[in-house]
Amino acid sequence: MKLPIVAYGDPVLRKKAEEIDEDYPNLKETIADMFETMYAARGVGLAAPQVGLPIRLFVIDASPFAEDDGDEKGDPSLKDFKKVLINPIIVEETGEKWGFNEGCLSIPDISEEVMRPSHVLINYLDENFEEQEVQLSGLAARIVQHEYDHIEGKLFIDKLGPLKKAMLKGKLESISKGMVRVGYKMRFPQPKKKR
Repeated sequence: MKLPIVAYGDPVLRKKAEEIDEDYPNLKETIADMFETMYAARGVGLAAPQVGLPIRLFVIDASPFAEDDGDEKGDPSLKDFKKVLINPIIVEETGEKWGFNEGCLSIPDISEEVMRPSHVLINYLDENFEEQEVQLSGLAARIVQHEYDHIEGKLFIDKLGPLKKAMLKGKLESISKGMVRVGYKMRFPQPKKKR
């Protein structure tokens, strides 16, 4: 089932998510719904807070980055890079920081160059609650770092400089008010009631 993606401005996107255990209700369905939602929105990663769930879970399928896209050179190592990460912990981020244009399904129509370390070592539980630890580089590392930020209550725009943030203020306010057109279902923050 496709779930609505939570738009910028919703408090769930700013909350540090909680760990879950194997008894989390309907976990397999939640994971399947998150993949379906991500594919429908043409994303490569989706964190649980983006569908309104304050839990430490995200899904990734970086295969779209494996193909050459005209002027963009593809990364064949991402062809089968599909993962479910539960209760992940970034052990270390290393390597030179490099820039890449990032976007976010919760912040549609905005993409900006974000600097991130080129390597990440991450420990997590897979969908069978088996512990995994993997060293990632390049785009795979970036996607994991972006989604990890979501479960920490952070967004890619937090990594931008003050001038860039100021220039995006109007667009961000429009998104939070639902004044944006996207090809997928979104849930916008409810305006605060006046007393």
